[in-house]
Amino acid sequence: MDSGFYAACTGLRARVESLELVAHNLANLNTSGYRAQQPTFRSRLALAEDQGSGELNRAINNFGVLESSRTDLSSGNLERTGNQLDVAIEGKAFFAVQTNSGTFYTRDGNFQVTDKGQLVTAQQDVVLGEQGPITVPGGSISIGPDGTISAGGAVAGKLRLVELSEASGLAPAGAGYYAAEGTTQAAKTSYVRQGMLETSNVNAVTATVSLIALQRHAEMLQRALSMFHSEFNRIAAGDLPRV
Repeated sequence: MDSGFYAACTGLRARVESLELVAHNLANLNTSGYRAQQPTFRSRLALAEDQGSGELNRAINNFGVLESSRTDLSSGNLERTGNQLDVAIEGKAFFAVQTNSGTFYTRDGNFQVTDKGQLVTAQQDVVLGEQGPITVPGGSISIGPDGTISAGGAVAGKLRLVELSEASGLAPAGAGYYAAEGTTQAAKTSYVRQGMLETSNVNAVTATVSLIALQRHAEMLQRALSMFHSEFNRIAAGDLPRV
């Protein structure tokens, strides 16, 4: 029973943490360039065979301990906005962004130009070009497939496009940004599309089904813990010295 109680506790904790991940994904369903976070699990030792094979026991046993999450790097859809400062990436690359905390990467190309002409993100962080920050002169802005930005008849710079992978130690850093702890490389097969934004890659139907299943499993485990608690109390009461 001790091992069953432990399994129910760890299973419930894993489901609660997974629920938080799925809920976070659904909350970012309409966030441009958002990459869904997927839970990864560490398997644990099987419990004793005498625990049975009913639905409740399967709910307890057939779920590992949540170890971490990984970023789903699949692309979202490209939607036309007509805004000359909206840029979407076709391919695996990320835009490079300079913040007060260092360099981060994003797929959200909803850019703006400050009063000083500097190209920034919606969070007002500096968008990096291959030669550093990009200053855009006045006039109509054109952004080529390779990321070259032209305005007022002059080239203002070229967007720095970086390819990342799970091997790069990609980790979400908030505001649609990602940190890469490992090595990165310049994009070779990615292109940008001006006047478009990439949607989130969250599948609303899949995420909703997962949310419902996790909630159901969590409820089953809560019932299991309640049963264990009642059994513990019964055993404890039986062990009390009789007066």
